[in-house]
Amino acid sequence: MKIETVIDAEIELLTAIKKSDVLALETILHDDLLFNMPDGQTITKDFDLQSYRSGKMKIDFLEASDQIVNIIESTAVVSVSVSLKGSYDNNPINGVFKYIRVWKKSGKNLKVIAGSCVQLA
Repeated sequence: MKIETVIDAEIELLTAIKKSDVLALETILHDDLLFNMPDGQTITKDFDLQSYRSGKMKIDFLEASDQIVNIIESTAVVSVSVSLKGSYDNNPINGVFKYIRVWKKSGKNLKVIAGSCVQLA
């Protein structure tokens, strides 16, 4: 696995999030994904996709910075800061969040198998 491949996958993921592209997210997220939200809730792929399908999750602005990629055998761990503006279920989201995502090769594609997010500011 190459760092460039992981960076491209991250760009694809962030673009899908910005556009609420459920079809792309279905491909990028692993079926057994677990993701810890800033409030401590653990969500699944199905929960995440339903947030986009229902229109509850709306992203107005998203910009990534300070990305670190570590490759460990067939897995990649990405740490990235994301400036985010939008809303979830009509509640505003506005801040800088630190994400960690775990990518694993699954067939021909990389998929997010785990992640977590904390709000920095």
